[in-house]
This record gives sequence, structure tokens and C-alpha cells, in this order.
Amino acid sequence: MQKHKKRSKRTRLRGRRTCGWGARKKHKYSGHRGGCGMAGTGKKSGQRLTFIQRYFPGYLGRKAPVSQQIRLQTINVEDIEKNLSGFEKDKRAKKTAKGIELNLEGYKILGNGDVKEKLFINATTASEGAKEKVKKAGGEIVVKEFIKKAPVVAKEMVKKGVLSQKEPKEVELKKEEKVEKKEKKADKK
Repeated sequence: MQKHKKRSKRTRLRGRRTCGWGARKKHKYSGHRGGCGMAGTGKKSGQRLTFIQRYFPGYLGRKAPVSQQIRLQTINVEDIEKNLSGFEKDKRAKKTAKGIELNLEGYKILGNGDVKEKLFINATTASEGAKEKVKKAGGEIVVKEFIKKAPVVAKEMVKKGVLSQKEPKEVELKKEEKVEKKEKKADKK
């Protein structure tokens, strides 16, 4: 006995005007299917919510302006000790008589792992566990005051010297050029 292959629905609908979609106007363009791509998604829509949460985290909800987002890199105490040679190459670390001095501004120090060497770290923030572990090894973590608020506050902190702000070399060069131009104008007069 031979098995016969069942005809697909698509072939049966060929030649019919609407191909199973009802009225012709329903299947024109993107009207009947609700648009393309991310159309129909949003905070109050009930569709594609799991898809959005899985593949586009942060798509929904209120976002702070980029100027107000101050992001810190995180690093564990054990990773600091493993990467001491790299920090020395970057000129972030110095070996001194009392121990190793590290400048890790822009970092949050976390307390995962053990510390064997005396580390004297300057960081933006640090966890209590990290401070204790470094202190047990004979070192110290110096934390600068850090406020994660609006850029106005950050500018005030830079003026006070609490936060450091490095200007790009191009800006410094432009300032020097302006001074030279002023000197040339003064010489001409």
C-alpha cells in the first residue's frame, strides 16, 4: 500500500483571489498583521513583552539622560593583585618602601578574593569587605567622595578637587594656540 503525500494548503489556495485572508484589503501592505519589526510594542502594549525583555533589556522604562549617568568600572581585590604588572605598565601602580600604591579612580573596588600584598589604593568607591581585606594585609583603600547625581554636582566636585577631570590634549593645544595668537596681536600693536 502506497502512502500519498497530502497537498499543502498553499497549493489549494492558488488561483483564489484572497488566499485565505478574507477580504483583499486585509492582507495588503502591513495593515492586517499590525506592522513590521517593533511596531505595536511599547510600555503599555501586551504583545511581544517577553521578546523585548529577553533581547532588548532596558527598552522599557524611564531612562536618565546620558549626562547624568556616571558609570564606574568594578574590579575585585583578587583581580587587582593578579594584574599588578599590567597596572605598572599603565603607570597606575608604583612600588614604594611601604607597599604598592595604586591609582584606580573611576573604579569601584569589590571584596572578592584574598589579598597578600600591602596595597594602598586610591579609588572612587569601595565595598566594606574590600576595605577590611586590604586593611588585614597591612594596606589601605582611600575613597574619594563620589555623588552619582546630576552633572552640575559633578562640576562642583571637580572645582573643589574631589573628582578629577582630565581634559583631552587637543583642548590643551587649542588653549596654547589662543595664548600665542593673543601674544602675536599684542606684539603687532
